Amino acid sequence: MKANLGLGGARFLSWGTFLPAFHRHIKISLGRARWLTPVILALWEAEEDGIPDLRSSRLAWATREHNFQQPQGMLLLRCQLKPAPPQKVSCRFCSMMGKLQSKLKHSTYKHSRPEEIIEERIQTKAFQEYSPAHMDTVFVVAALNSDLCVSGGKDKTVVAYNWKTGNVVKRFKGHEHEITKVSCIPKSSQFFSASRDRMVMMWDLHDTSQPRQQLCGHSMVVTGLAVSPDSSQLCTGSRDNTLLLWDVVTGQTVERASVSRNVVTHLCWVPREPYILQTSEDKTLRLWDSRGLQVAHMFPAKQHIQTYCEVSMDGHKCISCSNGFGGEGCEATLWDLRQTRNRICEYRGHFQTVSSCVFLPRALALMPLIATSSHDCKVKIWNQDTGACLFTLSLDGSGPLTSLAVGDATSLLCASFNRGIHLLRVDHSRGLELQEVAAF
Repeated sequence: MKANLGLGGARFLSWGTFLPAFHRHIKISLGRARWLTPVILALWEAEEDGIPDLRSSRLAWATREHNFQQPQGMLLLRCQLKPAPPQKVSCRFCSMMGKLQSKLKHSTYKHSRPEEIIEERIQTKAFQEYSPAHMDTVFVVAALNSDLCVSGGKDKTVVAYNWKTGNVVKRFKGHEHEITKVSCIPKSSQFFSASRDRMVMMWDLHDTSQPRQQLCGHSMVVTGLAVSPDSSQLCTGSRDNTLLLWDVVTGQTVERASVSRNVVTHLCWVPREPYILQTSEDKTLRLWDSRGLQVAHMFPAKQHIQTYCEVSMDGHKCISCSNGFGGEGCEATLWDLRQTRNRICEYRGHFQTVSSCVFLPRALALMPLIATSSHDCKVKIWNQDTGACLFTLSLDGSGPLTSLAVGDATSLLCASFNRGIHLLRVDHSRGLELQEVAAF
């Protein structure tokens, strides 16, 4: 019998068996027993109030409000809720609720698997609330340097933010619709933003709040943005199935390429190489050669839309993320970029779309690690080589997590629908832990 007591399971319990057990284990979650919850709570409140006559009236209200039909075999409405004499319950109900209570009392727990141990933590410790960067959903965040990040969202604003002090450095306004992507020029104060207004704009932290350049070339929302390692070129992609290559200095289009049904979801440049990695809604991962903007390689198609991609600092490996729901899809995949260009490993454990992924700096870790964020409100850290999930942080109340960026050797920045940007700290002092230290 399931601990959450779905409708089918509850019908087999008599009131004489259920109520004493429920009386001792009232902390059980009855979220799924929708018809049972108001009835039990009405009875429970009546007993707690010590007013016997109120039991019938509250139960009558609950049955009327929730169209409850009393199943056959259950006790009449004037049942007594006083604890029954000790009796042996032959079902597994009490023992299962006891186990459930033990889980509810702890915010950290471990799941054992044959090949790994996964620790999951729901954020319970106090963290700092910085001045908010945005007043609405944040769709993307990227690190500008070791102190500053750049973010964009539904409020049509690009924000430069000092995540170490918790202060807004500058706000940039110019787009007419929400921001979809940002990309920073390496070792510079300049960065680009893309928007649903089909425009790409170039900004400078030390300049005015007005864009230095406005690049117009796509006919639909711009969904991909990547700056070349030498900062001389910018590649943009869109839902119009087109990739454009721009000269950063002149702002002119250098190359254009279009592939049918290639709805671009993300772009990133391979370090020290002329190659651009691109994910698509056609479930593929493509490697483009910027010299002529031709497809150099197409990786084996996945079963779900590919939402994001990231390349390792040495340029030898890359990760792509899949959308999905209920655990179907919802994985990240590690690919080889140098030799076989085959799939190396998969990372499964999220239950909704994986929106972003990053390679973590080696720092104090003894193994290569990657991190993923998902619409299931969770950030996971994985062993890159084995695919084992080493830690899961649940950011309850954040809504879907939309973007992930490395701040420094031990810090991650995670954008969300409901709670702005989360500052996360990777701690190796007591094993591997991931903690939320601030939100802004």
